[in-house]
Amino acid sequence: MMYIEVLLELKNKHTDQTYTYKVPKSLEKQIYIGKRVKVPFNKRVLEGFILAVNMMPKEDIKILEIIEVVDEEIILNEELIKISEFIKDNTLCSMAAAIQVMLPKALKASYKTNINKKYQVNLVLNISYDSARKLCNSTKQKEIIDLINENNIFLKKEANLISSSSVNTLLKKQIIKEEEEEIYRLNEISVLTDQKKKLNEEQLNAFKSITNSLGEFKKYLIHGVTGSGKTEVYMQVIEEVINNNKTAIVLVPEISLTPQFVFNFKSRFGDDVALLHSALSDGERYDEWRKIARDEVKIVVGARSAIFAPLKNLGIIIIDEEHSDSYKQESTPRYNAIDIAEFRAEYNNIPVVLGSATPTLERMARASKNLYKLIELKKRINNASLPNCIIVDMAEEIKKGNYLLSERLQVEIESAISREEQIILLLNRRGFSTTITCSNCGFTYKCPNCDITLTYHKLKENLRCHYCGYTIFKKNNCPKCHEELNFYGYGTEKLEAEIKNIYPNLRVLRMDADTTRNKNGHEKIIEKFRNHEYDILVGTQMISKGLDFPMVSTVGIINADTTLNIPDFRSGEKTFDLLYQAAGRAGRSNTVGNVIIQTFNKDNFILKCVAEQDYEKFYNYEMNIRKKLKYPPYYYLISLKVTSKDYEMCSKEATKVYNYLRKNISEKSLVLGPTTANVFKVNNVYRFGIIIKYRFDDKIMPVLKELDKMFVINNKVNLEIDINPIQI
Repeated sequence: MMYIEVLLELKNKHTDQTYTYKVPKSLEKQIYIGKRVKVPFNKRVLEGFILAVNMMPKEDIKILEIIEVVDEEIILNEELIKISEFIKDNTLCSMAAAIQVMLPKALKASYKTNINKKYQVNLVLNISYDSARKLCNSTKQKEIIDLINENNIFLKKEANLISSSSVNTLLKKQIIKEEEEEIYRLNEISVLTDQKKKLNEEQLNAFKSITNSLGEFKKYLIHGVTGSGKTEVYMQVIEEVINNNKTAIVLVPEISLTPQFVFNFKSRFGDDVALLHSALSDGERYDEWRKIARDEVKIVVGARSAIFAPLKNLGIIIIDEEHSDSYKQESTPRYNAIDIAEFRAEYNNIPVVLGSATPTLERMARASKNLYKLIELKKRINNASLPNCIIVDMAEEIKKGNYLLSERLQVEIESAISREEQIILLLNRRGFSTTITCSNCGFTYKCPNCDITLTYHKLKENLRCHYCGYTIFKKNNCPKCHEELNFYGYGTEKLEAEIKNIYPNLRVLRMDADTTRNKNGHEKIIEKFRNHEYDILVGTQMISKGLDFPMVSTVGIINADTTLNIPDFRSGEKTFDLLYQAAGRAGRSNTVGNVIIQTFNKDNFILKCVAEQDYEKFYNYEMNIRKKLKYPPYYYLISLKVTSKDYEMCSKEATKVYNYLRKNISEKSLVLGPTTANVFKVNNVYRFGIIIKYRFDDKIMPVLKELDKMFVINNKVNLEIDINPIQI
């Protein structure tokens, strides 16, 4: 008798274990580790993954039989199972959660999920061509027979356009027959239009360094200024990898970057490229995953979750814009795609390449200690110059009546338009107004579920919470005293309206979370702006990274202080990254780039580093602060959040967590808190935070695992543990 260990789709951590089932003799030949099976469990039918096959049961208990084997092919190969174990151990999530996060919805262990494969119906001859022609009674029937003969097969839907009645007659007489063929939803034929470019000396050195280590585990960090040609280096390295019969994964941080990146790769590598990102439909994602698993592609390009692509013969992993926060998942399991990439690289004995114009301090510090091989690209391709950056004091501009656009920015906009060039305006805040307040009684619209003010969106005339999605329609008068309301602050929607008001003849396009909600929203906006259908692109941070618009000469940073004022130890680094990357969109071809940085903190050191485009100066300044305050890369961080709908219970349990930590971990490790989180209440859930700062402490992980177990059965208070958090 065959027995198997099955990990079920149960979400509770206290059921995070495998269960033993018997396999009927009739199904034994279908049993492989990594396949899904349907099994009985507590009067329910559930799906689960086979994680082990035994000839004897683990325990002498009554063992039920499986109902059926779901998959023909193995879903979880050995490498994916190892990755799930790595995620479980390093994020303290359940094994089930680790497995589920890796897979498209159609392949998750979920009994009610039903995502179908897509088929097309073809017509083929059922008898010889000559016999078929003799039996045809009409010109239309003969035309259809001729087309089937010429093409061997012919689409039924195209034949129906000629004559559906003729098709039905031919089918009825069995002259032709139908055959179903599985097709992919993303199945456009790519045209190879992009030619390999000649590398400059810096690019060539990077290429040689990386390709010399193919077939061995090595970590690279490419620090290249904006426009230095990192993408071309990636593509030529991948070409070398493919020539060695290996495959490649390329990660980009934002879905907004993917269309342009994919276009570059598909223009070079054609249909050898598969795409994985969250904007795909469930069916499209299912198709792309199967295309990868079937070895039909050599390259996978995508956002964070593409790191789980089931590529065989993996030869290299490349992560572009490695500094981006979006590589870290903020919900359970809280994995970082870069950690997974390095795990897979070591598992497959291959190089992993990280690239950025503004590398994270942690990785640059590791590169200084040779934990990464540092590659510098200090020049833009074709010797294009870096843009000129000017800091404008908005305190002085307001005195002149310039509340939104400074005098200098207006001059640069008008000058760029006169040269038929384009402009990008960055404002990292969406919406029309950020606060609506009554000056008479002090009333402010706040979310009833969260500790935050509502943002006004003019297009839909509503006020919205950007945390829980709560929405109400805007009223012109205060609901308390009925006086007229005042609108304070501004977002991208208001900026767009103001620009259109100041420059009525200019074509203005907005790109933010509101304008890119629809499918392919990012791609359509990028394409329109690239084709010069618009003069000005207004947007949030999604327009700041990786996008290449040759005709953009001017970039305006409308409020450089937005990220500076965030209460987080990484606010300086995030500000530098955002503004430096945004500045890098200007002057990338033959145009001279000009960047106007508007601020109320004109003497801020970080803004000066941006204006001078001096990463090294910023790095040394920020590292000095991090060392004094005991932050990464000098110390590791762990963030714990205690959450509950009951305020008193939440506060009490947070204090218990603090005391337990202080009692059980090393005295050299720092435990800070508990304090209320920056946004204290989200969706009617109260949040208290505790921070651990440590260098070397073997006790920490065992203690965290024990704490985690304590809260598994607590259904009123939840403990969230985030190891190496992006923000605290």
